[in-house]
Parts: sequence; C-alpha cells; structure tokens
Amino acid sequence: MPRFKPDLRESEATPEGIYLRRREFLRLGAAGAIGAATSAFPIPALAGPDDPAGEVLPVARKADMAGGEKPTPWKSVTTYNNFYEFGTDKADPAQRAGGLRTRPWTLAVDGEVKRPLTLGIEEILKLSPLEERVYRFRCVEAWSMVVPWVGFPLAGLVKRAEPTSRARFVVFQTLLDPAQMPGQRSRILEWPYTEALRIDEAVNPLTLLAVGLYGRVLPAQNGAPLRVITPWKYGFKGAKSIVRMRFVEEQPRTTWAVMAPTEYGFYGNVNPAVDHPRWSQGKERRLGEFLRRDTLPFNGYGAEVAGLYAGLDPRKLY
Repeated sequence: MPRFKPDLRESEATPEGIYLRRREFLRLGAAGAIGAATSAFPIPALAGPDDPAGEVLPVARKADMAGGEKPTPWKSVTTYNNFYEFGTDKADPAQRAGGLRTRPWTLAVDGEVKRPLTLGIEEILKLSPLEERVYRFRCVEAWSMVVPWVGFPLAGLVKRAEPTSRARFVVFQTLLDPAQMPGQRSRILEWPYTEALRIDEAVNPLTLLAVGLYGRVLPAQNGAPLRVITPWKYGFKGAKSIVRMRFVEEQPRTTWAVMAPTEYGFYGNVNPAVDHPRWSQGKERRLGEFLRRDTLPFNGYGAEVAGLYAGLDPRKLY
C-alpha cells in the first residue's frame, strides 16, 4: 500500500534563504523529480568505455564486502553521477569534468590537531598500501551500485595528524575553482562543498579515503583525486575532490544539511524506515537492473557500525 503524507508542517516550510534562490532550486527539484521518476525504470548508461580505463594502481589486497554481488559495470559507475560542481544532471560530471587538473594536488589537514599536515597527492598515495574494497553504494534518490573502490582506511591519516582531545568532528572540503568546475558559477549550493563525520565514524575500519575504482585512478567525475567513502551512509556524505580536512569541536555546518534541512540530515545513515519527503527509502534499484530490492539498514553494514549510534534516535540519524 502506498504511504500518504500529511499536509506540509511548519517545520517543513522552505527556509527564506532557499526561497530567495527558488529559481535555481526549481532546477534542483526537477533533477530530483527526474531521479525519482527514472527509479521506476532501468537507468541506461551513457556513452563511455565499457572496460576500465586510466592509470593502473598498485593494489596490495582485495576484499569483497558486498556479499558476493557482481560489481556495477564501469560504464555505469563513471557516467551516472552526482557531482554538482559540474552540473545537476547525472550526465554532467562525465561530460564536463574531463578538464579537472588533479596533478599537482594538495591536501591540508588542520584544526584541532597536534600535527597539521600539508600533503601532496603522491605523498598520500604512499601513506598506506592500497586496497580494493567492493562496497554497496546507496544514493539518497533510491538508486544504488556495487563499486570496487581503491584506497586506504582513513583512520591512518587521522592518526598521523594526532587530533587533540577537543576534536570531535572532521570536516571535508571540496576544491573551490569555478574556472574548472562550472557548476560553482551557480548559487545552487553554498560553495565550497563541505561534509563531515564524527571522529569515531572517520576512524571506523570501513571508512575509506578513495583514490581509485576498478583498480584504476579515480576518474574526475567520481571525485578525483581524493574522496571519502562511508558505505553505510548515503552518497551525499562522500565529499569529492577533497583539498582540506579540518578537525573541530562543534558539529559543523554541512552543505546539504544547511541547504535542504528537511531532506538531508547531518548523519545521512541509510535507514529504510525513514522516508525522504519526496519518496520512500524502503526500496532501491541497482543501476542496470529492472526490479527494485529492499533497502538494508545501514546499507547492510549494521554489524560493523550500528554500535556507533547506540542510544540515539534512529530517525534523527538520517
């Protein structure tokens, strides 16, 4: 039986700041509506190579952490993306991100740490042996993938920076460069894009600092050269093209939680029992499949992460 929503509550009213930018958010809403509509049908891959392309990475070990599911084809993973810095349409990143310069690239690690760091991408690649981890990946719009990410546990970099006792959250900031990222010329979101994790989430063994997929260097449209992967959370929590990690004491403002607080919470944990205001989260569709499947709590990683949220209201974790 379909679930019917009550009339709009006061708490769900559009904030004034977003209302004043309503023309741009109409485009955003249209993109979301299209995503919801296409979730009823198989999502076609766009033009692109069928086989993995790009520089091969030296992967030291591989782990299947998706229950034996077949990975989503490279073409689909690299042509159907959310990366608003390059546009709001799922095809925009693959079509517009090719000119992103990922070398040289520097990551700053600062804030409440004993050892502030400034690392070039080549130094980062040498911090830890690279692993390929096949993870389920769930987007808030009810589509999903199975992706073989390449990277290393974020915990190692966090430990290297030595957070102080005041550090409770780590904020990830995406590159701000409208010349390279045409979507940033619009005010559709606050720029630069920021996301954040609690420290215990950041050092969880599942959390990956990804530098590639399918054994190849991460394509620009997928967040090159550095992005965060937390497989029990919705995709919007995975900041892309990261240039700064800042450790802070107070829960920070994050892009989607600020821009659309009735639709995107700070935690962003996959919770099929909490619907998005515009669609159910109880079902999802793998890219390339026709039938929908049940969404798993914590995207199927509850055994590893549910304990992080003991005692908290599960509805607020979204």
